[in-house]
Amino acid sequence: MLAAQLHQNGLDGLTVGSSAPPSLAPGDVLVRVVTVGVNQLDLNVISGIGPGAAAQLPRTLGIDPAGVIIGQGAAVPGDRIGERVVVKPNIPCGECERCARGAEGDCPRQSIIGVHRDGGAAELVSVPSDNAFAIGDLDFAMATAAVHSVPIALHTIRAAGGIAPGERVLVTGASGAVGRAAAELAKHFGGEVVAMTRSVVPLGIAGIRTLSYVSLEDMSGILAAVAPDGFDVAIDATGHAGVTAVAVASLGWGGRLGFCAASVDAELRIDARDFYLKRKRISGTASADFAEVAEAIGLVRSGAVTPQIGARMPLTAIAEAYRDFGARATRGKVIIDVG
Repeated sequence: MLAAQLHQNGLDGLTVGSSAPPSLAPGDVLVRVVTVGVNQLDLNVISGIGPGAAAQLPRTLGIDPAGVIIGQGAAVPGDRIGERVVVKPNIPCGECERCARGAEGDCPRQSIIGVHRDGGAAELVSVPSDNAFAIGDLDFAMATAAVHSVPIALHTIRAAGGIAPGERVLVTGASGAVGRAAAELAKHFGGEVVAMTRSVVPLGIAGIRTLSYVSLEDMSGILAAVAPDGFDVAIDATGHAGVTAVAVASLGWGGRLGFCAASVDAELRIDARDFYLKRKRISGTASADFAEVAEAIGLVRSGAVTPQIGARMPLTAIAEAYRDFGARATRGKVIIDVG
């Protein structure tokens, strides 16, 4: 089969060529891949940094494949052959207290497809059956664009206490896949949404006010003018601690912030006196529960959330897609067409 494998850190260590088909464990399904996404986590694996440092090379990349099940292990219940699916990349341990109560997104021993085991930038991928979610008639590319970002955005909103109709909601990093999903979900739940971005590309989401900024000081001044009494909820998807700090400062009385990225500037500084006097709260998330993945796919199928696809490229051009990821990602999800 054809696969994109990383043999050594750095883009020069990435090749697209023939590879042995994956083995099939009793609880796994074998998926013939149609689409897979290009993600920041893939770049971390390529660079050998952050969570990507856990990958043992050689490794097939690709955390979010979508395709058709063509085989299943002996322990998989029912007949899943022919099912159109998309893969949730985070695999919970299934044994801890959090997994037992359906909080798989917070499992402390979860592994990741494309990091701890071979991923879906290949013609075939083997994944745990529980991680393969039925998508019905949803387009494969749209499923790939949604399966990682929309559930995480949903989980982050829930971890921050949810959004009640009429609450003032700030979303930072709104031009990225997770941020855009958070903005659309916040609107869906009835929030009055302000989306902040450094990108000049308009979001084009009806009913959401989109604002851009050029510096943290500029962002702070804009938010103070837009919401002088502060926001009720803030969702940060930037990975920049400086932006997260400004978002925390912009919260009003009892405000809640959820953030789901911390890959760039990680040192968070906040005004502790303001934080405790105003009864603010912060929560961090990095995955989603199985139930939230299914819910998120349903929201995409209903049209409540519409992930943007910025570019589509063949598997043979995946190195080019990673090289230009930053520029392409501002226009939407970068999709690799495999099959």
